[in-house]
Amino acid sequence: MPSLSLFDPASAALVLGGTAIATLARAGLRNTAATARELASLAAPGFDVAKARSVLAPEVEAIRQDGLLRARPVAVADSELADATAALARHRSVAALIAQHEQHRTRREARRQQALTTLEQAAELGPVFGLVGTLVGLGRLPAGGLDSEGAVMAAVSTAILTTLYGLLVAHLVILPLAGMIERRGRSEEEQRAQLIDWLARQVAPACPPDRIQHNDSKAA
Repeated sequence: MPSLSLFDPASAALVLGGTAIATLARAGLRNTAATARELASLAAPGFDVAKARSVLAPEVEAIRQDGLLRARPVAVADSELADATAALARHRSVAALIAQHEQHRTRREARRQQALTTLEQAAELGPVFGLVGTLVGLGRLPAGGLDSEGAVMAAVSTAILTTLYGLLVAHLVILPLAGMIERRGRSEEEQRAQLIDWLARQVAPACPPDRIQHNDSKAA
């Protein structure tokens, strides 16, 4: 009897294509696009708190020396830092700085949750399409029984490999990617929180007393 090959393009296409189409149909185009962006961001360098502090340090020193009246937004590529320093300069308030951070954090978490939910759905659908392939393979068994050895092996191969591919795609590709997004997001939020805490402590002495009190009461 011919040996069973572990690579079958037709079975792989059935599982991968079916999973992708079903995930798109279930999650919707918007969530799928958000997931694609989160996956693409895994290839980019992560947030570097030390680098961000070095960029902000000259402006922080200027604020400590000259006060917030001369403060200006910092020209940085990071949208949160740009918005946060702009809010600080505009309102001369640590509370405004923290509020901008919270707004960006909420948006980031919402995007990550979109991606995680979509990937969880894809992980559920992968084995389902593995089962679909199994049924397709069984349906291809020749009516004459084992008389046609090649047809039997082709049907068995499809039935086995689609189930295998569905499990591998879910547990060795999709769920690990979801874990990477979650771990990277948690690390980024911790580093950003450290940066904002440091920045708030550095500029607080330069804030007008009423703005400091407003921030303290809000934090309390």
